[in-house]
Amino acid sequence: MAKHIIIAVTNDLVTDQRVHRIANTLDEQGYKITLVGRKLSYSIDVLRNYKIKRFRLLFNKGILFYINYNIRLFFFLLFKRFDAVLSNDLDTLLASFVVSKLRFKKLIYDSHEYFTEVPELVDRKFQKGVWEFIEKLLVPRIKSSYTVCDSIANEYNLKYNTHFKVVRNLPILKPYIEHEKTNVLIYQGSLNMGRGIELMIDTMKYLDNYSLWIAGAGDIEENLQERVYDLELGEKVRFLGRFAFNELHEITSKACLGLSFEEDLGKNYRYALPNKLFDYIQARIPVLISDLPEMRRIVSQYDIGDILHYREPEKVAKQILEIFNNRERLSMWQEHLEKAAIELCWEKEQGILNAIFKQALS
Repeated sequence: MAKHIIIAVTNDLVTDQRVHRIANTLDEQGYKITLVGRKLSYSIDVLRNYKIKRFRLLFNKGILFYINYNIRLFFFLLFKRFDAVLSNDLDTLLASFVVSKLRFKKLIYDSHEYFTEVPELVDRKFQKGVWEFIEKLLVPRIKSSYTVCDSIANEYNLKYNTHFKVVRNLPILKPYIEHEKTNVLIYQGSLNMGRGIELMIDTMKYLDNYSLWIAGAGDIEENLQERVYDLELGEKVRFLGRFAFNELHEITSKACLGLSFEEDLGKNYRYALPNKLFDYIQARIPVLISDLPEMRRIVSQYDIGDILHYREPEKVAKQILEIFNNRERLSMWQEHLEKAAIELCWEKEQGILNAIFKQALS
């Protein structure tokens, strides 16, 4: 009989590419998969090859949300037949860990980010202390764990004497979609603090013939829209909203430059290696990124774009214009993007995941 793996995550499953790729890969390997998330008032329907379960919760933000979710997850796992639970991030770990011990089940941990170092916790000592306590209590006791990049893996391994492996956020290899390129800059991802989206918007004041598309949703969306209104940039900045990840590739392919301007607000963003960087690569568009080590390593290794020299809007605009004035370099980047897209894809990365689960469930 196929082993049953329950995968736990706190989002609504619609836009989480990493979790879907992992669930789909494990399903293809012959495991029975149940993916557990939550359902929000605006959540769209999700159709997958594997089973899904989305909790409707009384609270959808703050400490009450995390308590509510973990209580629901605890009782779901307590009475469900399964062989292993895959806990995604620290906010699903408490319930997953406790039930795995009570029922003598396998636990695998996937840390999507350096959770205790996210910008939302940097200046909130009590909340940060609670999450650090949970992390310190549980993470050293987990035998099978992996994360998104070498820097975070090294941090955990040094801090807790663990053995985190690395499974990067690489997308499925996608075909090149040829579009007549427009002067569109694109940001795709969550609209949260520290993503540098304000800098992108402010930069548009100095770019007369370019537009900025923002694809995503998040906590600061209204603030960003107000910023666009106050700067009278409504004709140059478009908020596209949320898209299911299978729809995003077509949109991204229409842009001429992918932006990732994360700020260095603690170790989580310092070590960022986000989905969007690899999505831009699969769309074969060059990138302009923050000077942060993990992203810089990819962009420099494959020579597929530029690194921000400054974080002042007028200087950023000047750098963008210089990018498009150098046709020879753009042509070279385009050639390199094709090679990078072939090498930086899930088909090459999934073998690491399969080995982790084969060992954990043996």
